[in-house]
Amino acid sequence: MRAPLLELPVMEISYDDNGLVPVVAQDARTGEVLMLAWANSEAMELTASTGDLHLWSRSRREIWRKGATSGSVMKVKALRTDCDGDAVIALVEPAGPACHTGARSCFAQDDSQEKVVFEALPALERTIDARATGRPDGSYTVELLESPALAGEKVTEEAGEVVRAVAQESDERVDEEAADLLYHLSVLVSSRGRSLADAARVLLERAK
Repeated sequence: MRAPLLELPVMEISYDDNGLVPVVAQDARTGEVLMLAWANSEAMELTASTGDLHLWSRSRREIWRKGATSGSVMKVKALRTDCDGDAVIALVEPAGPACHTGARSCFAQDDSQEKVVFEALPALERTIDARATGRPDGSYTVELLESPALAGEKVTEEAGEVVRAVAQESDERVDEEAADLLYHLSVLVSSRGRSLADAARVLLERAK
């Protein structure tokens, strides 16, 4: 029998009286919560053995693989239980929208909802990707994407501004200049098909 792709904390999961446990799918790269569903022990075992998120449909009373019909599969990078073992987080790499409405998350239906801090960089990355695809006229981001040398110059400039702000200016100016640096750095690495999330993975490896 093929060894499971994921470590399944079978002994740690406490299923309810219906043999189910709530599963929260969370984007492993951005930290965004994508959806809440349910799984039984068989679905959890299928998730572990295939690496694809499997769940239990309470309405159809059957196991289903997320994205089986839509194509928006979720590759599971890790499974975590809470301290009581009665809830599971599946850290996933989504192949498309998580929600049946077409939204990227069942909890983020539109851009009118108030954003919180951890959503800033993923939102910036999506904006840069949209500019790279649409290439709207007059877009500063497009100008930078088309000239990595210019983007590099701006990163150098903004880094100097951050250093100066830390030494001489207010906390507000430090925050503003750091934000400018992060924006230009995000565009620069995007011109090479990379993202700040790729740099974050390197930091994780170094922290081991």
